[in-house]
Amino acid sequence: MVNQSLSLHHIIRESSLTENAPLLIMLHGYGSDENDLFSFANELPKELFIISVRAPYPLQPFGNAWYAINFDAIQGKWSDDDQAKQSRDLIATFIDETTQTYPVNKHNITLLGFSQGTILSYAVALTYPEKVKNIIALSGYINKNILPKDIERKDYSHLDFYCSHGSVDQVIPVEWARQTPPFLSSLHIKHQYSEFPVGHGVAPQNFYEFRDWLLKKIK
Repeated sequence: MVNQSLSLHHIIRESSLTENAPLLIMLHGYGSDENDLFSFANELPKELFIISVRAPYPLQPFGNAWYAINFDAIQGKWSDDDQAKQSRDLIATFIDETTQTYPVNKHNITLLGFSQGTILSYAVALTYPEKVKNIIALSGYINKNILPKDIERKDYSHLDFYCSHGSVDQVIPVEWARQTPPFLSSLHIKHQYSEFPVGHGVAPQNFYEFRDWLLKKIK
C-alpha cells in the first residue's frame, strides 16, 4: 500500500492491531529504494505497522540517496554532511507526520536502517531521542559530523540499539562499525553489537537475530 501525502514517499504494511500499533520505519541504503528493506516485512511480527521510506534525492539512472557521496580525485570519497543533516531533520518531521496519520503508538517507534539509512538512523536517534525508542543499525556507522553539539546533555536512557556489520564489508570497513559500541557506552545507551562473516549485506542469521531482538523490544 502506498501513501504519498506525507513529506517522504513511502509504502506501508498495516498492523494486525487497529490502534496503538508499534511502528517500524525502514530507511534504505545509497542507490536503493523503498522496496529493498520492505522485502523483510512479511517475516516480521504482525503487530508491527511497517513504513518503508524512499530517500529524497534521486540518482541516475535509478535509485535514491539520503545525501550525496562524491568521488573526487583530490578529496577521495566524501559525504555531503549538510545534505545528510537536512535528511536527518526531514526524517524527524516524517516521524511526527506518521504518528498523526496512522494508528500507531508514538512511544513505540523503531528505525531500521541499512548502510546510509543506518547512518541517518543513528543521527535521528542521537539528535531527536524523544521521537524514537529502538534502532536496528545494519552495516553502517556513526558519522559524528551530523550529530548535535549538545549530545552530552541529552537524555538517551530509554533508547536501545541493535547494531550489526559484515566482518568482510568492502563498502563500509568493519573497523568503523567497531567504534560504535564504545561510543554508545560513553553515552550510557543500551546496545547489542554483532558481526557476521559477510560483505555489505544482511546474512540470514543476522536477520533472525535482529528479528528476535525486535520481538522483545516492541512489547
